[in-house]
Amino acid sequence: MRAAALPRLQDLNPLKFLPLSKVSYARLPGYDSSNASPFSIQPLNKYRWRSPSPGSDRFSFLRWSPFRLAVLTITIALCVALLGGGITHHIVKKNKQPPPRELFTWEHFDRGTPRLDSYYHGVRTLVPPSEYRPENPLRNTTELPASVTPRSVDESLPKEPPLDPVRYTPYPHFESAEYLHDHAPVQPCYLDEEKRTPAPDTYAYPGLPSNMSQPYFGSYGELGLADDVCFDRYGRFGPYGYGYNMSEGGLGLGNISESEGSEKVFAAAGKVDYRSMDWGTAQKKCYEKNRARFENVTRDSSGNTTNSKKKVQRHAYVLRTWTGFFYNDHQLLSLRAMINELSLKSGGEYDVHFLVHVKDDSIPIWASDEMYNKTLRDNVPREFWNISTLWSEGQMVNYYPQPFPDNVANMAGSGIHGVYRSAHFPLQWFAQQHPEYDFFWNWEMDLRYTGHYYEFHSQVGRWAAQQPRKGLWERGARFYIPGFHGSWADFTARVEAETRESGGQPIWGPVNDFPHTGMLPSPNSTAPPHSYDDDKYEWGVGEDADLIVFNPLFDPSATNWVFRDDVTGYNTTLPEPPRRAAIITVARLSRRLLATMHEETWRMRHTMFPEMWPPTVCLHHGYKAVYVPHPVFFDRDWPLGYMDRVFNHPKEAWESPFGWGEHNLLGSSFYYNSGFSGALWRRWLGQQENGEGGRAQEEGWARTSRSGAGTGRMCLRGTLLHPIKHEMNSPE
Repeated sequence: MRAAALPRLQDLNPLKFLPLSKVSYARLPGYDSSNASPFSIQPLNKYRWRSPSPGSDRFSFLRWSPFRLAVLTITIALCVALLGGGITHHIVKKNKQPPPRELFTWEHFDRGTPRLDSYYHGVRTLVPPSEYRPENPLRNTTELPASVTPRSVDESLPKEPPLDPVRYTPYPHFESAEYLHDHAPVQPCYLDEEKRTPAPDTYAYPGLPSNMSQPYFGSYGELGLADDVCFDRYGRFGPYGYGYNMSEGGLGLGNISESEGSEKVFAAAGKVDYRSMDWGTAQKKCYEKNRARFENVTRDSSGNTTNSKKKVQRHAYVLRTWTGFFYNDHQLLSLRAMINELSLKSGGEYDVHFLVHVKDDSIPIWASDEMYNKTLRDNVPREFWNISTLWSEGQMVNYYPQPFPDNVANMAGSGIHGVYRSAHFPLQWFAQQHPEYDFFWNWEMDLRYTGHYYEFHSQVGRWAAQQPRKGLWERGARFYIPGFHGSWADFTARVEAETRESGGQPIWGPVNDFPHTGMLPSPNSTAPPHSYDDDKYEWGVGEDADLIVFNPLFDPSATNWVFRDDVTGYNTTLPEPPRRAAIITVARLSRRLLATMHEETWRMRHTMFPEMWPPTVCLHHGYKAVYVPHPVFFDRDWPLGYMDRVFNHPKEAWESPFGWGEHNLLGSSFYYNSGFSGALWRRWLGQQENGEGGRAQEEGWARTSRSGAGTGRMCLRGTLLHPIKHEMNSPE
């Protein structure tokens, strides 16, 4: 009986009792009902039947047997039950509120206490530096904040900025006798081959918006960065095509945003036509004109050798982009600013390069020049074609061939040659192709800087060179909070005392005394000249840093950072090697560091996660690695003692800001997951963000008690922002 019933059950199709179609169907070839499961829907999909009529007699009483009526009744009942249950479940699920999430401590900082709003005070509130008073008091306390009284907007503010923009040139005095005594002269550079358009200047306001907030991490004064000027979007980007039409060579941006007083920038700077711009040619000619600056000897106009001058170091500024990347118009402004300010205005000290990842390995870019050029031109704006270099992951497989054994934990679940786990591979390769550079900046496409690029990068390098080796790794593992730590000298003494009190052994020279089965030898120059205790903070002063990073150099093994164990090539039967990491791969790397990373990779098969590899190579070989305490802002008024405890002294490994405690940096202006950075940038551009900002608020149409309504466009000090994932919100 059971064997006879199964074929009948599996042939049942309740849909055939309904007049679903007027089309006649025949059973599909190859259908075998004996091989179908009675509980599978597949036979119902494949089975078709003849319908001699369009279905008019399908419900004829004579065709309905008691069995068919029973099946139809059961089917309808089941469908109604399932449909009703599904709807009920959806309604219950929709109406059911999830349990409230426990708020993080920093989220309480705006409960009855407004977020810091003076970032959004505009150019109508500008005051001279002598009259500047910050909104955030930077309280030296471990208690939660009391209330911060929001600054009201003065209705009598002037219509235009009370200060005029000034030309901002943070370069050495190239024409001074002092400079020329030690250096070869700097020849001016131009945007065009005809030398009709000189490299433009940037403009800033010689003051700050009233009550502009102070940074919590880092210090302008310590790094030698100007803290008494601010940049609005017209002075910053007007020289690069912002604020005028495409018919004039601009980008057409800023024409419908608040612009009172911006005409003063264009009166001084003019409007540059960028429609036929070729940055590669401009950079090359600038370097050729200034070649003598980068040689050990100088030559006169006849080519004869003259007296020796100081050799100026050269930098490759490498932008990490990829095929399919969208270059919006605001991005173009930032890219033009980088090239002009770093390369042309400096007399060729920097060359900006696009290192373009070809994501499709099937494109034969290495087999055909035509295909290489087509791929480049299809994916990079024309003005940057001549500064772009393509690479692919397939190329890296050949350059660093397998095997790469003994991986501890591949948490990314991707291949060793993939950009996610080995973004340093193509940079190492690029450095091997360009021995003419002393330093290589690894720069991401989602960074923005509101200030002057040359000022920031040159001052960062100078400051790092002046840092002594003693206590360098220990200081570099902490965020510098000036309002709590005091001066840099005070901070240095505090870290030294904390290190001794903890009983920890300070790092002094190469760290290579751990169990291993093979290491490259370290250079003799990285061995300490004397003991740690005998050093008077002298060793390392004046020595260029091999690695400069912009977040602390932390010990991953003391955190629950997810990629801390992505270590490859070291014997897994031994303990993991000591290592360091810095979140975000933005960095300056020396030529010798990249050369050692390359040797470690191809010769020793050693590598680690990208944010961990350069710092760890420095640790093992005694290279100079420096975390630069650049200014970082927060959107809430953190108590400083509490901030130091959270960011520098977490009680548990999982509380580290580089692990599960990373939520504490959501309101900062610089971290991999920051939300404040993008919001601040878009507001600075004059765009609406979260229902605030934009033209109406800047001009005062939408009056509110917060966010600088009616005070004009924003004006910020030089601030490094990351990440900026989009910048195309509307100003309306």
